[in-house]
Amino acid sequence: MAFELKEEEFRLKDVLKRVDMPEATYHYHIKQMHQEDPDKAWKTLIIEVFEKHEGRYGYRRIHAELKGQGYMINHKKVQRLMRKLNLKCEKFMRKSRYQSYKGTVGKVAKNRLNRRFTTPYALQKVVTDVTEFKCINNEKLYLSPLLDVYNGEIIGFSMSKRPTLDFMMNSLKQALPVIQERADYRTTIHSDQGWHYQHNQWVKT
Repeated sequence: MAFELKEEEFRLKDVLKRVDMPEATYHYHIKQMHQEDPDKAWKTLIIEVFEKHEGRYGYRRIHAELKGQGYMINHKKVQRLMRKLNLKCEKFMRKSRYQSYKGTVGKVAKNRLNRRFTTPYALQKVVTDVTEFKCINNEKLYLSPLLDVYNGEIIGFSMSKRPTLDFMMNSLKQALPVIQERADYRTTIHSDQGWHYQHNQWVKT
């Protein structure tokens, strides 16, 4: 590299000209090399949390833990520093689409969205589905979120080891007060035709 060359052997200007590098750029990088890493303390904390949880925490959960400890740091900065440190969350969960369709067992709703998954109005279109996670020891975990298409906000969710009707109803009951309080237009809740969503209790609610 240019900074390793001795002045009596090569002229700096000649070397920089040869590699097509402006002298100001060269001096900037030399200065940066001798400066202490301003994120050194953050990196140390992130590594400690990451190792504490045996590599199972991603940037969101590490950010939440640091915040819980009283540290003020942006989640995007945690993500950026983890990339620099090459810290990757262990994939101990593998998600897949949960197949809940069992034929017509109740009321099948019309497809009012018809793949129009955009809207300029909050809570006009809400979508829901169930995701199955295959965890360690061959256990399964199910996630049922309700998402506002307008901005991607999760307005209700539930998790369970079994995909029961009550599990689905819990997430719906979380979302309804949000819709009733904040929606300016009629809300359409869109789902697949799984048996939960055909069930009389879901439809009536």
